[in-house]
Amino acid sequence: MKNWLHGLILVLLVGMVIMLAWQYRSRQHSPIEFPALAAEMSNEPITPLPLSTDLDSGKVALGEQLFNDPRLSHDNTISCASCHSLSLGGTDRLVHSLGIGGQTGLINAPTVFNSGLNFVQFWDGRAATLEEQIDAPTHDPLEMGSTWDEILEKLGSSPDYVSRFNGIYADGLQRANVRDAIATFERSLITPNSRFDRYLRGERDVLSGEELEGYRLFKDYGCSSCHQGANVGGNLFQKFGVMGDYFASRGKITKADFGRFNVTNIEADRHVFRVPSLRNIAQTAPYFHDGSAVRLEDAVTVMGVYQLGRPLTPSETDAIVKFLRTLSGEYKGKGL
Repeated sequence: MKNWLHGLILVLLVGMVIMLAWQYRSRQHSPIEFPALAAEMSNEPITPLPLSTDLDSGKVALGEQLFNDPRLSHDNTISCASCHSLSLGGTDRLVHSLGIGGQTGLINAPTVFNSGLNFVQFWDGRAATLEEQIDAPTHDPLEMGSTWDEILEKLGSSPDYVSRFNGIYADGLQRANVRDAIATFERSLITPNSRFDRYLRGERDVLSGEELEGYRLFKDYGCSSCHQGANVGGNLFQKFGVMGDYFASRGKITKADFGRFNVTNIEADRHVFRVPSLRNIAQTAPYFHDGSAVRLEDAVTVMGVYQLGRPLTPSETDAIVKFLRTLSGEYKGKGL
């Protein structure tokens, strides 16, 4: 009887140890499953990107082919991917992009990754949707310099395109359907599973002490008032130079510097831009609409002075940059 009781106690103790070990492992390495941790994460200004999208795979594949097709440009030399390379963080890493005939654009190309999460498109927000956005680069004489008549004629001469459009769309190859396919592909370009997303999902040991300190500063100093949500930005307009005149300091003001004013002609919108997403920011230099910040450290320094009104110390800048680097995600399962 005594041996049997000892055996029962031993089994119960082993069971408790196993249960506690499982709970510890779950708390450290699994998505949020505990009420206290879930409540803590619910107060964060940033939310993780979804791990997948629910999009028509046929449209995504067709849109990807169109996105990479230089026939959408007048001289068959420039594709959407020319300025938004998926191997370069969704940009071309140039101050100003190059269009047909080697012409230079007027503004820095924003990343196409996670662009489907932006509340409007372009720095000045002149396009409400990704579909509407497509007309500008395809028709701009400094970019692709084409027309819809020319684009549809080229695509219509391809039996493959005609067959694929007929198989997906009831009315086949049409302007609206070209827009729809490209926009659907662009909506598929989410980059989930960054280290910071994993932290938000409950992997508490995935960030270093310096990275967590950078995130604390990012929140405490007010960066997250503009850079928040799943896209860490991209969901509001803001003046560039809230706490100081950035453009007077930089000099050589161009029309592109007027931002939203170019769309509305409202004086209060001068120098107002769509706040950029900070997702994959370490891969998308140079920074700002004018491409003036070469390094991420330079961009953070400028933001401290002109948006926060507080010059950052080198250690503060370094910590915030370390945090920002944790926002680099994955595309098709591979890190950017």
